[in-house]
Amino acid sequence: MAEPVHGPTDEPLSRWGGWKGPKRPGRGSGPNDRRFVACSAVLGLAVAAGAVLAAGPWDSGQRKAEQDRAAASERSGGAHHQGTGATAPRPAASAPAVLAALGTAEGLKEPAGEGGLKTVLAPLLDDPALGALRTAAVVDTATGKQLYARGAATPMTPASTVKLATVAAALSALGPGHRIATTVRMSKDARTVTLVGGGDPTLDEAALRDLAAGTARAVRASGTKAVTLTYDTSRYSGPALHPISPNENIAPVSALMVDEGRLDDSDKGPAPRTGDPARDAARTFAGLLGDAGVDTRSAPSSGRAAAGTTVATHLSAPLSALVERALTNSDNDIAEALARQTALKAGMPASFAGGRRAVTERLKKLGLPVAGARLADGSGLDRADKVTAGLLTGLLALAAGPGHPELRPILTGLPVAGFSGTLGGRYTTTSRGTGLIRAKTGTLTGVNALAGTAVDAQGRLLAFAFLASGTTSPHEAEAALDASATALTRGTR
Repeated sequence: MAEPVHGPTDEPLSRWGGWKGPKRPGRGSGPNDRRFVACSAVLGLAVAAGAVLAAGPWDSGQRKAEQDRAAASERSGGAHHQGTGATAPRPAASAPAVLAALGTAEGLKEPAGEGGLKTVLAPLLDDPALGALRTAAVVDTATGKQLYARGAATPMTPASTVKLATVAAALSALGPGHRIATTVRMSKDARTVTLVGGGDPTLDEAALRDLAAGTARAVRASGTKAVTLTYDTSRYSGPALHPISPNENIAPVSALMVDEGRLDDSDKGPAPRTGDPARDAARTFAGLLGDAGVDTRSAPSSGRAAAGTTVATHLSAPLSALVERALTNSDNDIAEALARQTALKAGMPASFAGGRRAVTERLKKLGLPVAGARLADGSGLDRADKVTAGLLTGLLALAAGPGHPELRPILTGLPVAGFSGTLGGRYTTTSRGTGLIRAKTGTLTGVNALAGTAVDAQGRLLAFAFLASGTTSPHEAEAALDASATALTRGTR
């Protein structure tokens, strides 16, 4: 059995202007300067402020654990870490500071006070709730200067914060406008049609219906009355099952699946999963072909597409939108798909091993410090994953800088403290961090992490990463991490 994992509540992306699957397009790939990030912050904060944050996906964890936690009357960790109740906080008064920091931070002074950030962060990171080992790094995104480091080069199990590395590699390799194609091919004799998976985990039944309609038109034009249906998953290779074994947090990784292989009506978080996503997708497609007037001679079978022509194509939402959804919802299935898409771009096998090599090589090309890193998977569910706080802050600073606008969706996809995603329930109307912190959470049993950006008292946008191992209470560890991130917004004056 997979080791039990736990994680914070999450916010569906649709609540702040997003979508579920291809039928609701996500946001575009984004322009090439910080004005896009600022505009995204306005939209995200404004819409999220009116949303209800009572339920949602769960970061690499089990729904029951989070339901139990949500039922608790208050959180540990002090006033800044109490439960938020059923509704979101009002629009954060700090929103103008967020926009100011995203727009400019050059020329601002160093942290004042003896010892700077060290004086502020050291006692917070010494909190016993953070377990036996904790590392940290803080970087000024405008200058790239490291303002604080504690074991910043020490490899740690990152849990879901490894998704930052996965999406950075995918955006760098493919570009934010890349779309994943699912196609239908018809053999030269028009007797066989093949549903060809391209690796889009967000493919849904509406998309399959459109593919069936296009296929039916081609079949009728050929004069054929009945066809043999096959499905092709050869784009991916290697084991389909994640190393943690079957788990409600992730479906078997396949180039063809519908709604991430979920067997319920959810679009996020843990859910029962099919053991054969491709076969189930093909069976659904067969039924839709029948609705469109095309008979299939037998149940669909697996096999490579024969030589012929493409008669129908569906394109996923842009990669920028997939990245935002993966980070906001801590979506494991999308993350694993993006690792494989990166491998395909590099000409490597689209497998766990190929994804590991391709992502690592792409991070090297970005000039990031990958010494000691081991990216065993794309989602962070594998405990064999290792990254450093320096790597995470480095890629966040790179995403905020002018040199790599293609990485901007990393920042816009980060959950917003007190408003959305896995930080929707971790900050309150009275917390200074609300609206000023955007960060990716990471939670496995005994592991807690937080990596993202914060606006300090001087208006600077800081990138930070806090990684803790050996924690015994996820609730208390999260409170300690939130306190550390909030301290960045207070400054040292």
